Amino acid sequence: MMSVLIVDDHPSFRLSARRLLEAEGFEIVGEAGDGQTAITLAQELRPDVVLLDVQMPDLDGFEVAARLAELGLRSAVVLTSNRSRAEYGPLLAEAAVRGFVPKDELSGAALTGLLSP
Repeated sequence: MMSVLIVDDHPSFRLSARRLLEAEGFEIVGEAGDGQTAITLAQELRPDVVLLDVQMPDLDGFEVAARLAELGLRSAVVLTSNRSRAEYGPLLAEAAVRGFVPKDELSGAALTGLLSP
């Protein structure tokens, strides 16, 4: 079972993502509502995946992903947003992430597809 840390500043999205991913066989090991908490929990919990919102009030998802990479964590970081992939352009290609999934396309299959070698 793959472990996931969900990071989003909207509790309603965290709840829906939790329900959806648990129903598809993922283990949700934690939730964070901001970037600093995400970094702390990722270090403590060592999840297989960090599902990370791009837009948060303290640190954006790109900054959190960069800090996680600097810490040498092996968690696969997958960014998510209400905005489309095109709106982030080259930022996604340069980011220390495994991929991007629009929030309205989130599914276990979408995550698994990004995590496959």
